[in-house]
Amino acid sequence: MVQTFFDLKPKMDRHQNDPEIINSSLIWLKTQIDVMKENNNEVFLILTGMFIFLMQCGFAFLEAGSVQKKNTINILVKNILDSFIGSIAFWGFGYALAYGVPGNGFIGHHHFFSTYVDYFGEEDTTNSNATVLPISSNAYFANWFFQYVFAATAATIVSGAMAERAEFVCYIVYSFTITGFIYPVVAHWVWSPYGWLKSGVGTDLFMQDFAGSSVVHICGGVAALVGAKLVGPRLNRFLENGEIKPIPGHSVPLTALGAFILLVGFLCFNGGSVQRVSEKGDSAMVAMSVMNTILAGSAGGLVAMVTDRIYSEYKGKESYWSLLITINGALTGMVASCAGCNDIAPWAAIVIGSMGGLEFTFGKRLLIRFKIDDPLDAVPVHFGGGLTGTILTPIFALRGQNIDGKPVGGIIFGAHKKAFMGLGWNLIGCCAIILWTFVCSFTMFYTLQNIGLIRISQKIEKAGMDIKKHGQTAYPDHNSLQFVDEAANASQGNLERKPQKSNNMEMIDLPAYVNTTAWEDVTTSVPQQTSSSENVTTTT
Repeated sequence: MVQTFFDLKPKMDRHQNDPEIINSSLIWLKTQIDVMKENNNEVFLILTGMFIFLMQCGFAFLEAGSVQKKNTINILVKNILDSFIGSIAFWGFGYALAYGVPGNGFIGHHHFFSTYVDYFGEEDTTNSNATVLPISSNAYFANWFFQYVFAATAATIVSGAMAERAEFVCYIVYSFTITGFIYPVVAHWVWSPYGWLKSGVGTDLFMQDFAGSSVVHICGGVAALVGAKLVGPRLNRFLENGEIKPIPGHSVPLTALGAFILLVGFLCFNGGSVQRVSEKGDSAMVAMSVMNTILAGSAGGLVAMVTDRIYSEYKGKESYWSLLITINGALTGMVASCAGCNDIAPWAAIVIGSMGGLEFTFGKRLLIRFKIDDPLDAVPVHFGGGLTGTILTPIFALRGQNIDGKPVGGIIFGAHKKAFMGLGWNLIGCCAIILWTFVCSFTMFYTLQNIGLIRISQKIEKAGMDIKKHGQTAYPDHNSLQFVDEAANASQGNLERKPQKSNNMEMIDLPAYVNTTAWEDVTTSVPQQTSSSENVTTTT
């Protein structure tokens, strides 16, 4: 029978003068308070983790609206599989490499596949003779889920940069590799107490990245940059005569909806990184993180929108108040705020977000100058925004580094020698994360490129991956469904495309994304038909 405080109080009243009874009752009460605190922390992790997981929905809508409609289903499938593949990879390998106890400065190496976990709290977790102590379920399950959704976010960044031309197998490989290996090593460096960037390896410094500007966004952004470069631009994106041809997405409302979901997710992404709400000051830190996040995002969106218009006018081009620029500027500002949202004043959050918006405006143009095709602008949003936030946080920090357990403040608020050393340590961490992610990503994508698994064929790219890879269209109607059937027949050599009439009117055109060129690509491999097929007429 579960004992409660109300059951215990009459006993305490009857034995007011018995110190032993009073002490045992107080010990019981303290134990119950500790249990309640632990439970509250776990529930907080699970609930905020669920909202962060919802960011996968935001990424899905954002990417779906930003691609051509002939590739909508493909990008949605990839976003869904990112969650599925990521969970298996992070369960089997990722969590152990990131947070396995014990670990060394480079990597964790225990708790693969949930081994050494005390599921029911029945094992001895204090045995000093044990080589590996079992981790309690209280410390494992909730933390695993919370850390998993961060890992999945890092992998999703890459899918946007390589959208509309990456091979499906390529996506499976890099999604598993990033969540299962590349990202966990970075997370261990910065967030595990054993990691070299966290422990300082004798310098008494730590890398200041509260919610993942470097761990999640620089890591994902560098992998996206390498992938976008090696997979190459989409067809007709950069023409031989030097012309840059825009390839707009098919649905701005979908993009905007995805962005709004991501904005909400970022509030939990940063606020939830406190990871507890049971101690004094925890709720204030959560609120401070949320406030700074929305301010940084707001400043980033406004600055990007205004800067883009001014720069376009300066260059003599048509200028607009761009919704898409505003959306990405806001996301960049929130990415930049991740590193120090718990340790900066609101005005500093606005400054950091504004710098993120500026970085996005010119980072986007820099990629185009180097002819790197990034349909979602994932590289300037995540890599650029993450780098901006990680560098600026030690400058604007309120507490910053510590001396004998006491904060010395950032460069502006403390101007202490150790504050400058903290900035240097953050720069070293950024360089290490960039180098690690670049080497691993380049090795992975270069291998896929050499075995022919990084990019789809021109035929499939022209026709669209929805039809060729998934046998579906995102917006089916009579004609598009007929086209799918005819494409299937063509692949079997049974093509017979006949004119159809309805109410004395010619059949209307196929959807815009299935053009004449795409139809010819579908049928090029079909053998010449008999005389009956030579009389086929094509309606236009």
